[in-house]
Amino acid sequence: MRFTKMQGIGNDYIYVNCFEETVRDPGKVSVFVSDRHFGIGSDGLILIKPSEEADFCMEIYNADGSRAKMCGNGIRCVGKYVYDHGMTDKKEITVMSDAGIRTLQLNVADGKVRSVRVDMGAPAFEAESIPVTADTPEVVNADWEAAGRCWKATCVSMGNPHLVVLCEDPRKLDLEKIGPVMEKDPRFPEGVNTEFVSIESDNEVRMRVWERGSGETLACGTGACAVTAAMVRSGLTDRRITVHLTGGDLEIEWNRENNCIYMTGPAVTVFEGEIEIP
Repeated sequence: MRFTKMQGIGNDYIYVNCFEETVRDPGKVSVFVSDRHFGIGSDGLILIKPSEEADFCMEIYNADGSRAKMCGNGIRCVGKYVYDHGMTDKKEITVMSDAGIRTLQLNVADGKVRSVRVDMGAPAFEAESIPVTADTPEVVNADWEAAGRCWKATCVSMGNPHLVVLCEDPRKLDLEKIGPVMEKDPRFPEGVNTEFVSIESDNEVRMRVWERGSGETLACGTGACAVTAAMVRSGLTDRRITVHLTGGDLEIEWNRENNCIYMTGPAVTVFEGEIEIP
């Protein structure tokens, strides 16, 4: 199987061009290639496929083989892949995902995509949309008992479920202990991605993320969007902020006029190769 390894601020995936390749049992393939000792090493597998409704389609599989609906860092790299490999000459494209169609604006320099701005759609706060079991229709800046302590938490969907919790400094948390407890919280029937956030100013926050199916990753694009939505909805930041993640920074804006969240960040090709799938 031919592949390309790409990363968006350290959130790395294995990309396969399914216009040319056929991947059988992609969940198992994702587990194999994601292993950082016996495989290639990644947070998961992304397949680039044809689409009847958009310019391209992406399928996302986590490192544990489960299927994901959306990946913000991953979709930026899809945009870079299809442009850099001559599959399109357009600088605005649409990509179908399990969370719906997203529009990408490709920022090109010297014939290569350097960064991508993605319309990530509108956030959803309704408990049933996330889904989360709660006593209220929404969970916004509410007390949340979990992992042996009480957090201020907001639940939001960006096409996948997120639990955004405030803390003094996410860099000091033991995520190896806290993360799995949050991910498997029975109040989230489909599991949840958890963002641990500290506010640095009106337009800057810092976060670490524990992703369902992958554990701690260096970055999460949908997570950064969820954090922005949670902070703005709670009245804690401006609508346009810089999110500092372990792997780098993302610029996120929640547009007041159309209610959509826009994410801008880099997309980088690491290397290309070929691997035998057992």
